[in-house]
Amino acid sequence: MSARQAIRRIPVAMAAVLMAIGVIGFVVALILNVFVLDRYDAYGEVPIPGVGTVHLPAGEVTVNLHTRVISSPSGGGLPVPPISVAVTPPTGVPEPEFQESIGMTTTVNNDSRRRLWRVRVAEAGDYQITTDGEVGAYIAPRLAFGKPSGHWAFVWVFPAVFVLGLLDLFAARLFRARRGSPMGAAIGPETDLNEDRFIPQGEGIRIEQLKTITALRDSGALTEKEFAEEKRRILRGH
Repeated sequence: MSARQAIRRIPVAMAAVLMAIGVIGFVVALILNVFVLDRYDAYGEVPIPGVGTVHLPAGEVTVNLHTRVISSPSGGGLPVPPISVAVTPPTGVPEPEFQESIGMTTTVNNDSRRRLWRVRVAEAGDYQITTDGEVGAYIAPRLAFGKPSGHWAFVWVFPAVFVLGLLDLFAARLFRARRGSPMGAAIGPETDLNEDRFIPQGEGIRIEQLKTITALRDSGALTEKEFAEEKRRILRGH
């Protein structure tokens, strides 16, 4: 491969690298956010039914259904049974604001969880949690109060990188098409024989032979008659 051909391949290679980074990075970032950075039970858990005290910080808190399963849930994920929860805040503190926010199911080693609510806590403190629900079909069900991952915005950087690579690939192919050949070389009537381009092996040999006899004629080593005979022989392929 010549240097010029190698340079022409750089945009396509860069596009392939960007697209690979986008796909791999998105998968890795998604896994990290779901299994590592999303601390679904950071502040504590309360059994269902049951009563417990959990220290909650001010700000957003997630509430997740946490249970054991025999096999990984399929279809719509972990079914959500009717669950009620009552929160008694510290004296003088407003009650937390619940907002329904059903999330996807995450299962690791038969340990399954699914987000049910996002809660806005006005002030940090010890909150008494009372739970109840129709959870007879679940193994050790409980509500887990946790910390949402703050890195979801980072996940979407990688789809942007993938799209950038896709645009780069499209631009490279468009440029090649405009140049008029699959490899982007401008091959036409005005193309110099010495230009770096692909030439069939037999044709290349004949061109080199014609150059040689031309040089011999110009130097006086061949007469015009001898030059003409050699040229006819070369063009006939002998």
